[in-house]
Amino acid sequence: MDAIRIKERGLEFEQLGKLPQDVLNFIYEQQLFKLFTAKELGGKDLDLLEGIKIFQQMSALDGNFGWLITIGTGGNAFIPAFNKDICEKVYTPKNAVIAGSGYPTGIAVKTDNGYYVTGQWKYCSGADYATTFTMNCFVEQDGVKTENIISCSMNRQHVEVLNDWRAMGLKATASHTIRVHHIWVPQEATFQLGSIKNNYGNSVHSFPFITFAEASFLSVCLGITENFLEESLHLIKQRQHDVSRIERIGALQFLVIQQQKHFKQYEERFYTMLSTYWQKHQQGSQLTEEELLQFTQMSKEIAAACVELANSLVRSLGMDAITETATINRIWRNLYTAAQHGFLTP
Repeated sequence: MDAIRIKERGLEFEQLGKLPQDVLNFIYEQQLFKLFTAKELGGKDLDLLEGIKIFQQMSALDGNFGWLITIGTGGNAFIPAFNKDICEKVYTPKNAVIAGSGYPTGIAVKTDNGYYVTGQWKYCSGADYATTFTMNCFVEQDGVKTENIISCSMNRQHVEVLNDWRAMGLKATASHTIRVHHIWVPQEATFQLGSIKNNYGNSVHSFPFITFAEASFLSVCLGITENFLEESLHLIKQRQHDVSRIERIGALQFLVIQQQKHFKQYEERFYTMLSTYWQKHQQGSQLTEEELLQFTQMSKEIAAACVELANSLVRSLGMDAITETATINRIWRNLYTAAQHGFLTP
């Protein structure tokens, strides 16, 4: 399998509602869920910028494919937070990947050496093939719910997947709700971001998590927008033989070229800031609150600009733009859905 084949299969992915097994096998072979995983755990151990660029490249092939690789790799952020034994158990298998939710919509009842977890969590992308699930819970102690939050991990055999993902785009991401009832989670299977319990981590894992997440989701939007622009030009070229509409086609082609220039400006702005922050982090300097807020603002602005860019073209692309099985429509819906993530919305 190669990248071109992935690009050709977008409609198949959407109609299936998940990635086919041969595509998952390709991801496992290429270690695409392990971009920031140590080589000792079977990963690629990439630099932050290398990994973020791969997120964009994979999203430019297909939004579902890129989103799932990005989400799956995001679980690498928890590597330092587990003790060595748990870490190796969770991350070493070739097909290892985490799905889950950061929203604390569960309850963890504290006992002497662990927790009994009950709850339900929405939007767990990759739920149909995850080997481990993570979820945040409010801690209940001595019958009283506290404001303390604990992050838990558990094997998929203990988790019920509700198959309720019904968004207009990213239909193949299996971003379903998960549910557990009174499942025992030992203390060592809980974790806290920022803690270091093994030596498998790298400098990506100590980069500010929210900024890492914003960069990851924005790179997906950039990749999908790149794909949208390519498909727009493809549609225009298909219509160039229509002599009666030559003037309109020329105007549309000019509009796409203008939007490509704007896209390159967005892309350059993103990678310039991310590169600056990454270099500063590698040099041991802590990013200031103001810098983190600037990155958040930039991420939201560029995500909105990508959506507006697509919208400015959709009205001129004819019936293909509103036909659900058309490639351009699917890309547009995927972009809208990706940009709706809480890290990117106003």
